Amino acid sequence: MTPGIFAKTFNRASAGEALTAARNAGFRTVQFNMACAGLPSMPDQIPASVLEAVREAIRKTPMPVAGLSGTFNMIHPDPALRRTGLQRLEVLAPACQYLGTSLVTLCTGSRDPEDQWRTHPDNQSAEAWRDLLESLETALDIAERHDLLLGIEPELGNVISSTARARRLLDELQSSRLRIVFDPANLFEQASAQEIRHQIARGIDELAESISMVHIKDRTASGGFCAAGKGIIPFDFLIELLRKSGFDGPLVAHGLDEEEAGEVARFILYLSR
Repeated sequence: MTPGIFAKTFNRASAGEALTAARNAGFRTVQFNMACAGLPSMPDQIPASVLEAVREAIRKTPMPVAGLSGTFNMIHPDPALRRTGLQRLEVLAPACQYLGTSLVTLCTGSRDPEDQWRTHPDNQSAEAWRDLLESLETALDIAERHDLLLGIEPELGNVISSTARARRLLDELQSSRLRIVFDPANLFEQASAQEIRHQIARGIDELAESISMVHIKDRTASGGFCAAGKGIIPFDFLIELLRKSGFDGPLVAHGLDEEEAGEVARFILYLSR
């Protein structure tokens, strides 16, 4: 397993500086965001000069890219905004060859019109599920044409709010291009130690063969997020189950301040030793 981090953890003037900061902190891969190249995360266009500069920065650092962020609200209540997100995904897809990655990470979204990660009562409706399938049908067509994988992440505030709903989605779509980004901190807010272990074990059991990336952040006992190793998630248990499942991919840290990056890198290296 490879220790990684969100590249945008490091607020720098260029992609090269952000990648260098990640490397110096002890990470060996990143989840990249076009914001690190001075563009919106989901741009309407990407100049060729920007892509060449990012590719050169990746080569020089060197810092492999484990995945590219392509998040937009796939079930936004406004269909026009969903279409715009898919159009921008079409713009983003060709950039992956410059970055050397085949994985684009997505947000399955929320009916909340302002915040794609905030829970909404209509997220569990049949209409929201229908809209997700419609968005993913187009997204998977884009992935097929550009030979990409799409990573969705079960999150409490999204339409895919649990590993069980992720399993249902995988079973319904039956696409080898649809993958899972697994983050144990997104499976609960407050829970007992026993329940946390149960949620992790059940999630890996349901999704193991589809997991392409694992996100590493932590939860406090009060339900907030914190840097890995400072909360209540049993990461040793997580890594043990991932190993047994055959996972050997990137462990990508986020939910931390830049000042915590070196400590978190050492923690992930210790876990994956």
